Amino acid sequence: MYYEMMEQPEALRRTFDSELDNMANISKLAQSADTIYLIGCGSSISTCYSIRDALSSVSDLNIHVFTGYEFVYNKKLNEGENSLFIATSQSGETADTLAALRRANEFNIDTVSISNEPESSMIKEAKYPVVTLGNTETAILGTKTYITQLACLYQILFAASGYEKADEILEQLATIPDLIEELLVSTEEENKNLAEEMKDEDGFYCLGSSVNFGLAYKLAMTMLMEGAIKHACPLYSAEFRHGLIERAEKDVPLIFLNADLESDKLTKIAINFSKNKLDAKTIIYNLSDYADINPLLAPFVLVIPLEWFVYYLAHFNGENPGSTRHIGKVRYE
Repeated sequence: MYYEMMEQPEALRRTFDSELDNMANISKLAQSADTIYLIGCGSSISTCYSIRDALSSVSDLNIHVFTGYEFVYNKKLNEGENSLFIATSQSGETADTLAALRRANEFNIDTVSISNEPESSMIKEAKYPVVTLGNTETAILGTKTYITQLACLYQILFAASGYEKADEILEQLATIPDLIEELLVSTEEENKNLAEEMKDEDGFYCLGSSVNFGLAYKLAMTMLMEGAIKHACPLYSAEFRHGLIERAEKDVPLIFLNADLESDKLTKIAINFSKNKLDAKTIIYNLSDYADINPLLAPFVLVIPLEWFVYYLAHFNGENPGSTRHIGKVRYE
């Protein structure tokens, strides 16, 4: 995991250099599509959530997110419908996502696969393949795979969005490799110390709004549960008062992701209640502490300190964040 974290900036640079023209052509398809389907599982679906929520308040693109088999069982597909299907997968062999791709191809829908493996089934079977150039990733958390997949989705869909600030978003996206390089150095020690402080905690709640819900989902599902072997639950910040407010108690760890988006008004209310009423272990990652960047790009920034936190949390608990215990043993074929 350590080496793959450090490879993130270069993986992004190689992907931008190689795939920009290809992604520009796919953006034209997205611009004219009536519906855009985004498909992924685990860390990959978290990128789909982030780009969907990033665009939901600034664009009229009609975006639907499905995990693999939920798309397969979707009964609303029509032969030759004017849709664009985008699948995301590190390996390009994820059974759920590959089944969804084949289903979309059966309906003659324009299909895109974003994967890190150029010889994978998904890259070979999609009409429009996009290869992220991070080289094979072995750590289960997904670091360079996550960041390159997310960048490709932003590049393709913001270019198609009609959003008046899309050019600003894409210009700042091009600077992300340099920013990540800095953050990998500047955020390690603080999060190592935090991980040592939190090493004996059994569970975490992870909350974010808008683009940061996708990152909260990744943090809980693939980083804390798969990487650090901790119980974790992701929620939209606005859902804090619908359930969690009754369960969170003194000393329960709550991780909040805050980007000062309009919807983060609810994030801040939840933070204040957690700190002042519950005396919970309130851990806050503020975008403004790390970068001066458009808040819709927050996941690219906040994921780096979170990676260090989970890396060291696993370390202090004697776990290997690059290995798995059961993933791959449950078959769906």
